[in-house]
Amino acid sequence: MKRHLISAADLTRDDAVLILDTAEEMARVADRPIKKLPTLRGRTVVNLFFEDSTRTRISFEAAAKRLSADVINFSAKGSSVSKGESLKDTALTLEAMGADAVVIRHHASGAPYRLANSGWIDGAVVNAGDGTHEHPTQALLDAFTVRRRLVGRDAGLGRDLEGRRITVVGDILHSRVARSNVLLLNTLGAHVTLVAPPTLVPVGVENWPCEVSYDLDAVLPKSDAVMMLRVQSERMNAAFFPTEREYSRRYGLDGDRMARMPEHAVVMHPGPMNRGMEITAEVADSDRCTVVEQVANGVSIRMAVLYLLLGGAEPAVTTASARTEETK
Repeated sequence: MKRHLISAADLTRDDAVLILDTAEEMARVADRPIKKLPTLRGRTVVNLFFEDSTRTRISFEAAAKRLSADVINFSAKGSSVSKGESLKDTALTLEAMGADAVVIRHHASGAPYRLANSGWIDGAVVNAGDGTHEHPTQALLDAFTVRRRLVGRDAGLGRDLEGRRITVVGDILHSRVARSNVLLLNTLGAHVTLVAPPTLVPVGVENWPCEVSYDLDAVLPKSDAVMMLRVQSERMNAAFFPTEREYSRRYGLDGDRMARMPEHAVVMHPGPMNRGMEITAEVADSDRCTVVEQVANGVSIRMAVLYLLLGGAEPAVTTASARTEETK
C-alpha cells in the first residue's frame, strides 16, 4: 500500500484484497471477550472532522482504540477553525502533537490530498470523505460486506467480487460513496451500473468504469447487490426532480421492487437513510438489508487500514499464547 489512503484509485487489486483479507482477521477480534490488539500501542491517531458524522467518526475511533492507539477527536465546531484558523495551521498543530495518522473529513473536495502532499505533517493521511469527491473506506467496507454475504466468510482468504453485478441507485451527482465504489468495485472485477434521474448523473460519467441506466426496474432482476444512496438535499441549490413522491416512485426501493431481485441479492445503504424516500421501512428492516452489518464491518475495515498504514511488520492478530498474556 501507499503511505496514504486518499482515493480508491490509489489501491491496486492486490492492495484491495490485502485490506479485505486483513479486515477478515480483524473481524475475529470482535468475537473475543476482550476486543483489543496491542499492534498500535504508542501511536497517535487524530480524527480531524470538519463535517458532521456519526458512523464514520465513531467507527475510526473504535478501530484505533481496538488497536491500542491513542485517539484524539478533533471537531471543527468549538475549535479554532470556527475562529478562522486555516487547514495548514491546524495541521501544523497536529504535527506538533506527534500525530502518526490523521483521519480527515472535510467539506472541500481535495482537502485530504492537500494535507497529504503539503509537507505539513509527517503522518499517514486517511480520507474519511471530502466534499463530493471520494470516501474510500466506505467503498472498502461495502465491498467487504458484499463479499461476506455473497461468498461467505469461511471460503478462504483472497476472495474477490469477480463478475458480480452491483447496482448503485440515487444521488450519484453529490455522492462521494458512489465515486469510490465505482473505482474499487471495478478494480475487484465487479460490474457496476449507476441508476439515477438524468439530473443527478455527473458530467463526464461516460469516462467512469461503469454503465448508466435510468430504469431501475430493468436493472434489478440482474443485480447481485443494490446500493441505495441518500438524496443529499443539503448540497443542492436547485430542483433536481419534481417532488419527493415522484422521486420515490421512480427510484425508491420498496417491497415489490425488492421481490424482483434475485433471491441471493442484498440491499445496501451507506446511511443515514431517508426512510420512505429512497428506501421503505419494509426493505430497510428486512433480512436482505445489510445496513447494520456495514456499520460493524466498517470497524474491521478501518482497523485493517490503520494497521497496514502504521503497523509495520508486526502480525495483525496475536497468537493464542500472546492473547493469554494480554488478558492476565
